[in-house]
Amino acid sequence: MRIGVPCEPADQPRAAASPQTVERMIRLGYEVLVERGAGARAQFPDEAYETAGAQVAGGAQVWGSDVVVSASAPGEEHLALMSRGAVLICRLDPARRPDLLEQLRERGITCLALDVVPRISRAQSLDVLSSQANLAGYRAVIEAAAHLGRLFSGQVTAAGKFPPATVYVIGAGVAGLSAIGTAYSLGAQVRGSDVRPEVADQVRSMGAQFVPLPSAQEVSSDGYAKEMSADQASAANALYAQQAAESDVVITTASIPGRRAPVLLDRSAIEAMRPGSVIIDMAAATGGNTELTVPGEVVSTEGGVTIVGHTDLAGMLPAQASQLYGRNIVNLLGLITPAKDGELALDLDDEVVRAITVTHDGELLWPPPPIQVSATPAPGRPEQAAAEDAAAQEAARAAQARSRSRQWLGLAAASLVAAALVLVTPSAATSHYIVLMLSVILGFHVISNVTPALHTPLMSVTNAISGIILVGAISQVGHPHPLISAISLAAVVLATINIVGGFAVTHRMLAMFTKD
Repeated sequence: MRIGVPCEPADQPRAAASPQTVERMIRLGYEVLVERGAGARAQFPDEAYETAGAQVAGGAQVWGSDVVVSASAPGEEHLALMSRGAVLICRLDPARRPDLLEQLRERGITCLALDVVPRISRAQSLDVLSSQANLAGYRAVIEAAAHLGRLFSGQVTAAGKFPPATVYVIGAGVAGLSAIGTAYSLGAQVRGSDVRPEVADQVRSMGAQFVPLPSAQEVSSDGYAKEMSADQASAANALYAQQAAESDVVITTASIPGRRAPVLLDRSAIEAMRPGSVIIDMAAATGGNTELTVPGEVVSTEGGVTIVGHTDLAGMLPAQASQLYGRNIVNLLGLITPAKDGELALDLDDEVVRAITVTHDGELLWPPPPIQVSATPAPGRPEQAAAEDAAAQEAARAAQARSRSRQWLGLAAASLVAAALVLVTPSAATSHYIVLMLSVILGFHVISNVTPALHTPLMSVTNAISGIILVGAISQVGHPHPLISAISLAAVVLATINIVGGFAVTHRMLAMFTKD
């Protein structure tokens, strides 16, 4: 089969394939046609595609291919060039474009919408929303830094010092986490909020402080945030306004699939922000998260607040955006070309393939059946839920009581054993027990005061034990009995090697996660 890669509209800087992804398409058994100039805005010349094995052709020939891959939805003039039974792979936004779906159905075109990939693990490599949102979050921080007019990191100089900038990110999806990580790496103090409680640890892992919403939150069942009730939205917006007034940069990412973006910051909240503050509205393409956002424009309020409403932040990095988008398409082609023979095998029993197939054989398949992506139990009756909670709390209290009992029994048993050892030990050797106890106390005290960044919890326990051995051995090195002195010296050497080696291994492990 032949795959066509057409030129994108003037407002779309991406290319649906890069020379690298074209090579992978050819290895799957496909013949690839690329329209002249398709990769020009992404810095992919026609010669690079030809070197990769593709043929450069005109638009009509490309749109007439068996499979057409595109970064944007086609216009009517392009649909007219496609043959019945052809396959279209693109970003479609099917929930907002019912007319286009009907045209695809009438023309007998099979359409796979890459922007409705389900949020499940095996579909992550196909998810263009995630791959593009990752770039958009990074670019949002770069745009904020360009408009802020000050450094993100704090500085201490001979001329004085100034604190780091404060960045508040609303929404901790892929874009929000990317923005948090980028802002933190630039030295800013970062805070983040999200309606989903399960993302709190993710926010903290990126170096930010998680600010919980005062309203009730629910665990997401499909990976996307849910629309809040009026009371919940009012309480959340009050928190957003408070945090925005204390921040230098606010980045909003909230969006609802198929709906207008919710307004998180109204006019009064924006007017309460400090002069020189910057808002990056990443939901500008679907209406914006602020009352004053103008999609596609950068505006400044009378109070000196800059609101950036770029509608395609990822597209401002066209080379990387095209590369990631092309990889998403190649991963999809690999899924639906299991034999690698250049022939599509569309398995609608596959939940991923079914979820993204919106039209097929003249039938409309949108919306797809729901897919649950979290282990959240189905909601039951309030009485049943209350009873289950009470039972769980009672079980937890009982388990805690049993744990305390076991601890006291263990302590009593250890005390009896220690007393028995003291009684049966010759009086001349009882002083060694004092040395042992002091070694335990001192060993754990020394190791526990080492910063956690230098050793993992496992290594900290090992090093503490080695510290006990080291302290005890040092106290016995000068013993008059030569055998005891030799054993003590050997213990000092071995314990030192273990401690130093433990820190070295831990440092090596932590270096794997250190950014250059």
